[in-house]
Amino acid sequence: MRASLIQIAVDEGEPVESRRRRAAALVREQAGADLVVLPELWTTGAFAFDRFAAEAEPLEGPTYEAMAKAASDAGVWLHAGSIPERDPEGPLYNTSLLFTPSGELAAAYRKIHRFGFDKGEAVLMGAGRELVTARLPDTTLGLATCYDLRFPELFRGLVDAGAQTLVLCAGWPERRREHWTLLARARAVEDQAFVLACGTAGTHAGVPQAGHSIVVDPWGEVLAEAGADEEVLTVDFDPARTGATREQFPALKDRVLGLDPPRR
Repeated sequence: MRASLIQIAVDEGEPVESRRRRAAALVREQAGADLVVLPELWTTGAFAFDRFAAEAEPLEGPTYEAMAKAASDAGVWLHAGSIPERDPEGPLYNTSLLFTPSGELAAAYRKIHRFGFDKGEAVLMGAGRELVTARLPDTTLGLATCYDLRFPELFRGLVDAGAQTLVLCAGWPERRREHWTLLARARAVEDQAFVLACGTAGTHAGVPQAGHSIVVDPWGEVLAEAGADEEVLTVDFDPARTGATREQFPALKDRVLGLDPPRR
């Protein structure tokens, strides 16, 4: 498979509609890839809390429409990052969207772990409840978003649901960049899966972003890593290595805790 991670920069001076058009154009340029990934909340900026309500859109809003069309035009599976979703019957959600090469919605994931402790996303958005996987022709994706990366039980749940490749969109801050790389590699090793983690560049509400989108194989080896600025990170990988790794080193079969019923 060929994956392209679009590490788009969020500039507060750029109108959202302009960035939406620019992101769509970047997706179209990836024709020939199998999977394209965008970051978390790239329309607003993950730390632009005061803009969440104003920029929130329904699930099938302008970003949905633009990304569905871009996926179809490029003929790629597109993880379109996440949007601030306005549920007409509930709160806002941090929702990621996955489109098929024909532009159909394959999956939507509402972020389960909200960042901010007692402020920001943690109080402005509702929490998702469902783990989400999606079957592609050559692999099964498990979807996660940013702060989820710190919670290994979520990824074990995705593995139990059949995930072989873990895709994470993020708006990770520069000041904790070492954690970003460390945790991406840890999730790959402990779950024996590819990790494709796409972050933003630029600055969100005065918070410099880490960039450094990364692709890690099931042994924890970094296959490709971006720099700090806007760029497209493209890597070819063999999804069959997930199954081969799990057979060669079957650590997941020795799990004891967290299983129902527990093994004896």
